[in-house]
Amino acid sequence: MKLIMLGTGNAVTLNCYNTCYAYKEKGSYFLVDAGGGIQILKQLEMADVPLKKIEDIFITHKHLDHITGIFWLLRMYAAKIKSDKFKGTVRIISHQEVIDVLRYVLIHLLDVEPEALLPHLVLQTVEDQDTLEVLGHKITFFDIHSTKAKQFGYCLQIDGKTKLTCLGDESFNDSETEYVKNSQWLMHEAFCLYSQKDEYKPYKKHHSTVKDACEIAESFDIPNLILYHTEEKNLLHRKQMYKQEGKRYYSGNLFIPDDMEIIDLS
Repeated sequence: MKLIMLGTGNAVTLNCYNTCYAYKEKGSYFLVDAGGGIQILKQLEMADVPLKKIEDIFITHKHLDHITGIFWLLRMYAAKIKSDKFKGTVRIISHQEVIDVLRYVLIHLLDVEPEALLPHLVLQTVEDQDTLEVLGHKITFFDIHSTKAKQFGYCLQIDGKTKLTCLGDESFNDSETEYVKNSQWLMHEAFCLYSQKDEYKPYKKHHSTVKDACEIAESFDIPNLILYHTEEKNLLHRKQMYKQEGKRYYSGNLFIPDDMEIIDLS
């Protein structure tokens, strides 16, 4: 299984795309979030991810930098369905708040009758701790107990020994302990360096610094940590700077991916 980082930035980055990514296995894809606009189509094109090969899409929450891109995906699917060029099925997974938004878009904002779309665009509502199968693997969704918009993370069982846990785009809280524990991979947001906290004020936005995320991973003895949802002040040196700070607090394998970077999870 490979992880394709389509975007790695926070809500207002202009020089890298908003955080979203796709898992690839055996030629099929599972998309997580879609970023904040039509650029998602370009990101998918650059990553050579065809729409017809996306089996499932999970939207973590309804903030614009995570959900708006899927409106453009829905528009593309609708156009292909209308012209009889798409006969497959895409399952879109999320909690009720997001599903309500997507249902409204399908019914009111696309130039195709809902009856024609819904056999191909399946809206799947999940509740806290629900488990589904995605790309042949079990994935459990959980409420991260956000103080802002309702948001779900997930725990993906890659194989019998390998578990990946994603905490969405907010800081770790104790309710997630059972999911993070015994994970081989942890995906955790890192809005900025700890040394930049006075400039970016991540804690006021319920975000973390590199130091915070690394301390969490170290405390759970996580072998592999992926940081994302960052600022963009110095993209050219972001990887180097974040690794330099992170290695002071974390002894495992630290990944600070750029847009379009691919991480092998096997």
